Amino acid sequence: MANLYSRKLLKFNLLAICTLLATQCFADKGEWTSLFNGKDLNGWTPKFTGQKLGVNYLDTFQVSDGKIVVSYANYSKFDNNFGHLFYKTPYSHYRLQVEYRFTGDQAPNGPTWAYRNAGIMFHTPAPDTMREDQFFPVCVELQMLGGNGVDERSTGNICSPSSHVEIDGKLVTDHCINSSSKTFHGDQWVTMELEVHGNESVKHIVNGKVVFDYVHPILDVTDRDGKGANDSGLPVKMSSGYFALQAESHPVEYRNIRLMELTP
Repeated sequence: MANLYSRKLLKFNLLAICTLLATQCFADKGEWTSLFNGKDLNGWTPKFTGQKLGVNYLDTFQVSDGKIVVSYANYSKFDNNFGHLFYKTPYSHYRLQVEYRFTGDQAPNGPTWAYRNAGIMFHTPAPDTMREDQFFPVCVELQMLGGNGVDERSTGNICSPSSHVEIDGKLVTDHCINSSSKTFHGDQWVTMELEVHGNESVKHIVNGKVVFDYVHPILDVTDRDGKGANDSGLPVKMSSGYFALQAESHPVEYRNIRLMELTP
């Protein structure tokens, strides 16, 4: 009994220390599972604005050298062709890790705000619920940004298409909020990690450092798509769903995509 008490006390103290230091603390040490086989897009489904689910518009999502590559080589111009590559399985409590980097030049006519801009969209409804002309899924977004070589520009930010979150006890309705991360210029690889505990809490982690945390993601029922999702039976409290990698007009590469399920 004394040994059991000591182990429980040690676990409590370790969790308290991790919380104070803003480092990663997990309820268990599950196994990492690779979600990308490095050879093809098996298990992943694209959805582009203006296209039916499953259409890989202009071969935007490609696989090369063990990476998922977002390519705009076949585009004469970008015409709001926002793309999302959905993984086949929904999750609620998990860690998701993705390495990414931006390369090359933005597609012609791409919006200025989408320069070196991508993201992980999570807590989304099933992708077959998206309207054909819908720009972004109902979700919370872990935003990935790259620098222009001069100016400061954080990554690991939060954006909220059709959703809101709570930060420091207050409901936040701003569309995007910057994290505390540093700027990553050029074509360097960055390790992005998402730690999700259902509706309770979310952390954004860049190269092993927590740069953003928040709680209680909810649907924005004043938004057309948020209201539609709620009317279709999705609860206001966003606690589970699919996730997708984004293509927003700038070439980007993703690799080493893996997930660890956590105990609720």
